[in-house]
Amino acid sequence: MNGIFIEDKRLGIRLPHLDKPWEDYSPNEQEAILLEWEAIRGLIPDRIAALEREINEKQDALGQEADFARSCRLNAEVAELASIINDLWIWYRVSPNISFNIFPKEVSHF
Repeated sequence: MNGIFIEDKRLGIRLPHLDKPWEDYSPNEQEAILLEWEAIRGLIPDRIAALEREINEKQDALGQEADFARSCRLNAEVAELASIINDLWIWYRVSPNISFNIFPKEVSHF
């Protein structure tokens, strides 16, 4: 779905950016959007697992780091990765309500 899903570099997945109200999309377009989102959603657990491995590596390095400034940088990197994981879990839980054919309104990208 060109133009509907845009790569979010921070999260490492494509996110929906609807350019018109949901009800203005044809039923076929809505179905295609929903199918594409489900495919993207399916990638999120693997992305989270990769980030968790990266956190573990940084925590291992942090446990052996003697330089305070480097420790602070590693700690900040771990915090950012954890924040990304949190955001990914939020997106993973965004499941369009098929019976109403709309994405939840509380998600700002929709």
